[in-house]
Amino acid sequence: MNPEFRQALYETHLLIEEHAKDREIEDNPLPESIARKEAPRIPDVPEHEVVRHYLRLSQMNYGVDTGFYPLGSCTMKYNPKYSEALCRERDALDLHPYQPEDTVQGTLRIMYELQEMLAEIGGMDSVSLQPAAGAQGEFTGLAIVHGYYKNNNEERDEVVLPDTSHGTNPASAAMLGYKTIEIPSKEGCVDLKALREAVGENTAAFMLTNPNTLGLFEEDVLEIADIVHGSGALLYYDGANLNAIMGKTDPGKMNFDIMHFNLHKTFSTPHGGGGPGSGPVGVVEDLKSYLPVPLVKKEGDKFILDYSLENSIGRVKGFYGNWMVLLRAYAYILERGREGLTQVSERAVLNSNYLRKKLEGTLELPYKPLRKHEFVLSGQKLKKEGLRTMDLAKRLLDYGYHAPTIYFPLIVDEALMVEPTETERKETLDEFAAIIEKIMNENPETVKNAPHNTAVGRVDETRAAKKPIASYKMREGDEK
Repeated sequence: MNPEFRQALYETHLLIEEHAKDREIEDNPLPESIARKEAPRIPDVPEHEVVRHYLRLSQMNYGVDTGFYPLGSCTMKYNPKYSEALCRERDALDLHPYQPEDTVQGTLRIMYELQEMLAEIGGMDSVSLQPAAGAQGEFTGLAIVHGYYKNNNEERDEVVLPDTSHGTNPASAAMLGYKTIEIPSKEGCVDLKALREAVGENTAAFMLTNPNTLGLFEEDVLEIADIVHGSGALLYYDGANLNAIMGKTDPGKMNFDIMHFNLHKTFSTPHGGGGPGSGPVGVVEDLKSYLPVPLVKKEGDKFILDYSLENSIGRVKGFYGNWMVLLRAYAYILERGREGLTQVSERAVLNSNYLRKKLEGTLELPYKPLRKHEFVLSGQKLKKEGLRTMDLAKRLLDYGYHAPTIYFPLIVDEALMVEPTETERKETLDEFAAIIEKIMNENPETVKNAPHNTAVGRVDETRAAKKPIASYKMREGDEK
């Protein structure tokens, strides 16, 4: 932090303290209707008991530092500790969103360079770092689509997407008032005939993930782009699976017009508890003026926040982006470098296909075999024993493994979606495959009633959804 700015903050703090001492504060300045009638009941517990309690809770949790986390599409991979250490530096922490630009030149430089690096990685002409999650990036991208057609006096009210799309795709479209048109897949990929029939003068955009959620690369992507653009619509790239193609190709080469990045997936930043996330949006030149403001701009040797975009959709976040996630992603990209990012994709695809090959004899593999970063199995075999994929997922917990994504995508019966990521060793993948094979040969009743040795046993998920307990206190009549 700038020394002069730090001194100004310190002096301001002293003035506030001095003012507080001089004031006469009433015993109870709050209105009677909202004032406490009794002191808060805070338990008298010694510090070491509090520490032990929260440490025990942390040990009951499962995370990427604990073990293998093969969630398909969510890309829960190891977060390097150098980036965590970087974010604890005082120069990164001691920032205020209203600081003058002159006092945060280093921060703005990092953001500017990250914008440029992401633009190159995605094959886009310009990038905004503002959206704070992948879903918000989708919303921002579709808001740009909406602004573009409104500015061109075109009333297009439909967004087309395949049945393999992520659930946030139709949700983002609906939030902007678009009607969603879902088209079926053919052998796991976009059915070109169905796409031609679906797009038209009312189509604003076609949203596509490539590779898709089955882990299949859409080989007809250039023809898809021609069909979409031929109808006057824009082609949107869901960047959730970008980690499968970095260094090999990019959305720009596939003729996408707009995309979002998932920094919390592709570039090894935290991804828990619904966040913190980051979903920068990239666009081609024709859409640059519609990006949310401000963008970080370089003027000579100085970096500024640029609010001058003519057709901007405005802000999509109160302040600019999710700084700590941006910093982690910046460090990761610099550490890996161009060749390193290519190796990330190569290793992710290698791990995926290795584990797929190990498991395709144990569980059914729909569609053609070669996959990219993830693959989807079907637990149809389990039905013969009166079991479901959910039971297999619960039993995995007994062996110390987090379950893969289950029941997605919806086009696969009893789906089990696996993404080993590039960070896992061959030995880990071998052990995981062996455990699944072991479970498939266990007594069905043992599997059905799993987990057996976790802190919480099998819960009634239907009841939990219909009658959630939103308080730490047990309600009268609830079973312990």
